[in-house]
Formats: sequence, structure tokens, C-alpha cells
Amino acid sequence: MKAMLEVDERHWWYRGRRLIVGTELERLAVPAGARALDAGCGSGRMLQELAGYGEVSGIELDPDAAAFAASRGCGEVKVGRLEELPWEADTFDLIVCLDVIEHTADDRRTLAELRRVCKPGGWLLVTVPAYQALWSLHDAANHHYRRYSRSTLRAAAVEAGWNVRRVTSFNSILLAPAAAVRIAQRGRRPGTDYTPELKLGPRWLNAVLEWPLRAEARWLARGRTLPAGLSLMAVLENRGRHA
Repeated sequence: MKAMLEVDERHWWYRGRRLIVGTELERLAVPAGARALDAGCGSGRMLQELAGYGEVSGIELDPDAAAFAASRGCGEVKVGRLEELPWEADTFDLIVCLDVIEHTADDRRTLAELRRVCKPGGWLLVTVPAYQALWSLHDAANHHYRRYSRSTLRAAAVEAGWNVRRVTSFNSILLAPAAAVRIAQRGRRPGTDYTPELKLGPRWLNAVLEWPLRAEARWLARGRTLPAGLSLMAVLENRGRHA
């Protein structure tokens, strides 16, 4: 668990993604004293970022990770599945779901359930891995069901009743080298020698790799988008049950 904490806190990917997500959240009209949910909260690091919006909740499938998230003291954390959320309808003003729906067998059901617990006028921010063509050993080892294009992410959101306000790529600068690695891995299956967890490198290397995501966050903060990247981010609005 200590290793999980160190990765969440220091790894360039998690740090950079938090910065991009935080920048995007600042652009939303979230009411003061909001109720916020991190759906698939892992060890709970994002709960600390959401605490500034109001009352925070999290849900996580893994009991050990959920216990660690709860130990941060940022709010309630429940163990459960995103397809069956343990909250009443219209509970949350803001939901984030970061690299989670690709792990669920039915993403439409997951997105519909997230909409059920979102208040009318509320927001959902989702991140997912991009490009099914980059499916590789990494995805199999991490138990992904799919990767996304803009059109497939939009379609899933719309079919679940969401209004799509914005979709952009991110993690763009590393797309080419990462794509080369993923393509080289194609056809391989996870073995006992493969571990899917992200590993911490030297501090200087983390700083170097985080820099492009910091630059992307500044670009996205201006309301612009990026045309390509290893990940996609969507901002979805719940216009109400009968919209």
C-alpha cells in the first residue's frame, strides 16, 4: 500500500493527469458546497483535490484500496461496483471517473448509473485510453475491455443520456513513442514476468515526463483542444431525467 501511495503522489502520469483534470474542473460551473464523487477512486488521491468543492465521496471495487482511500479522511468511501452505485438518484453535483469505464463490461450501463446519481445540471468528467488500434499487452494485463475513439466515447455517453459538452485528447507528445511500444507488444499475452503497475523512476525523469502534461494543461485551460493523444477526456452534463 505504501508503494501505491508513492506512485499516486509522485508518478508523472498521475501528477500530470490530476493537473489536467483540475484545470478542466475549474472551468465548470460547480455550485459552492457541492457534493462530489470520485467513481473508481483507487487509493483516494483525487479525493483530496475534490475536497475543495464541498462534501466528497468515493467508491472503489478493491477493498484494500478503498480502506486506504478512507484513511485519508477526505470523506466517505464505499466498496462497490460502478454499475450498482449505493446512492440515491440526484445526489452529486460533480463526478469524476478517471480511467475506469474501460474496465467495465457494459460502459453504457456504467455511464447511465453515473447519470442516475448526478443531479440535473451536474457534471461528469471522464478520462479513458484512446485508440483501439493501440490495444496491447498493457490493456490485457490491466483487464481493459476496450480503448476509445472520440466517436465511440461520444456514442456511449449520448446513449446513456448525457449531453456531451467537450471532448479532447491529452498526453499527446508521448503518443508516437508509446504507440511504437504498444504495437511491438501486439499479440503477446501477460505472463508471470509482466507486471502492469506503473513504476516510479528517478525524480528527474518524472519531472521531464510530467512537463508535457503541464504544457497541455495550460493549453486546455484556454478552452482549446488537442487533436491526438494516448488519452481522451470528456466533459458531460446531465440535463435532467427527461432531457
